[in-house]
Amino acid sequence: MEKELSVETMSADYVDVLKELGNIGAGNAMTALAQLLNCKVDMKVPQVRLLEFKDVGTLIGGEEQIMAGIYLAVEGDITGSIMFLLGKESARHLVTKLMGMVPEGEEFGEMEMSALMEIGNIITGAYLNSLATITNLKIFPSVPSLCVDMAGAILSVPAIEFGTLGDKILLIQSQFMDEIELDGYFIMVPDIESYAKILSSLGMA
Repeated sequence: MEKELSVETMSADYVDVLKELGNIGAGNAMTALAQLLNCKVDMKVPQVRLLEFKDVGTLIGGEEQIMAGIYLAVEGDITGSIMFLLGKESARHLVTKLMGMVPEGEEFGEMEMSALMEIGNIITGAYLNSLATITNLKIFPSVPSLCVDMAGAILSVPAIEFGTLGDKILLIQSQFMDEIELDGYFIMVPDIESYAKILSSLGMA
């Protein structure tokens, strides 16, 4: 009788594969970001962790920190959700680079939100393309939504949707650098059947 797959029973080999996916995705995101901003972007080796959802807020600097979050659902061969979080100051810096002008005031206007959405689209797309290429699975992202709010409020969206699983999630912390250092967090929440499909596609199940 096959042992039921759960995040707890995943092998260390599988976690290593997830980490490799994170490395490749972050590298692709860095390349895409450099092309979009038309400047050199360097990246530190990303931190890749499998952790409890409730611990995410603490790891990214506290649930009260204001962040920009791009959230989208994933369908196709695997289902789940993807989120990219960026600190507000990092987001302002990227918007300034992309638009060639400093946003007025503390809040993001319509143009700034549009620029942020474009940045988020490109970064999440780079990660998803890496996952699709390595696993040879068909992955279709939904139209993303963008929110600038406290980290806890942004994280509550996938928590409500996937909280019933009590699952661990894959968090990839990527530090990008041009003139300043930017901390970005890519969060992948596949459902448990999708973990099994990813394993299987990699010949590990």
